[in-house]
Amino acid sequence: MSQGSSHAAPASGPHRVVVIVDENSNPFELGCATEVFGLRRPELGRDLYDFRLCSPEPRTLMRDGFFTVTGVAGLEAADTADTLIVPNRPDVEVPRRAAVLDAVRRAHARGARLVGFCSGAFTLAESGVLDGRRATAHWQWADTFRARFPSVRLETDVLFVDDGDILTAAGSAAALDLGLHLVRRDHGAEVANAVSRRLVFAAHRDGGQRQFVERPVPEVRDESLAPVLAWAQEHLDGPLTVPGLAARASVSPATLHRRFQAQLGTTPLAWLTGERLALACRLIERGESRFEAVARRSGLGTAANLRALMRRKIGLTPLEYRRRFGPRPGPESA
Repeated sequence: MSQGSSHAAPASGPHRVVVIVDENSNPFELGCATEVFGLRRPELGRDLYDFRLCSPEPRTLMRDGFFTVTGVAGLEAADTADTLIVPNRPDVEVPRRAAVLDAVRRAHARGARLVGFCSGAFTLAESGVLDGRRATAHWQWADTFRARFPSVRLETDVLFVDDGDILTAAGSAAALDLGLHLVRRDHGAEVANAVSRRLVFAAHRDGGQRQFVERPVPEVRDESLAPVLAWAQEHLDGPLTVPGLAARASVSPATLHRRFQAQLGTTPLAWLTGERLALACRLIERGESRFEAVARRSGLGTAANLRALMRRKIGLTPLEYRRRFGPRPGPESA
């Protein structure tokens, strides 16, 4: 997963997130957007986003006629968005309205960030902004998507793709993963963790994890990874290894690997690296200015390794991350 460039909130006020609601849009993804970007955050002492809905029609019938949306802004509100979330719906073969596609193209032309949840990737592709770009979509529509949009570099079997100013999530629940990823990109790991706690949702699942994860019900034994994951999170500063985690779980390394793939859709090493990187970000946000200490306390070893991982996974160096998310400007150390 490539994080792409950062997209900071404008100095004039909170970053404005606008969701286009169109006929037959999915309510779940709309709810995800509202939960992540639209709620007030009194526990943080500030609002993270200026959130609004817009629609090309005064009355918009949602998927399968579940309910009707009224009283939202007109489609012209899309022209004010810093981040524009495009409509998605189950009937991917039906063309999107020309007015909606034009709004997406205008937003892209002026540099707004574009987001597609689930079948929203079809809206982005139909508007032409995904030509030559990376994206993902729900696994059940992968063949259909490739046939219709061969110029898009579709990545299957991932939760979401961050291609800088265009981001796509694979399926319904992955909308929450991508939403929290955007909060983390905009406001840092501590704020994203606070939002995830309020959602009672996992704070971080890497975008490269698999879309579809087998979770067979154990016949007798509890094979949950929860105990070993909780233990590892408390000992990230130590010399954790995959064989060591396997021993802690009383299984072989091969069995541990299979359980990680089945329950989390990733490998033990990738999970461990992600947890250590998340801890490093939290330490920087809390004011730790010595990057060697951050690397040591997060188990990443050296400042050089910390710097390489942050640049590759987050798109920012430790110093850039501290300038953006740290409590206050500090002495510039490498």
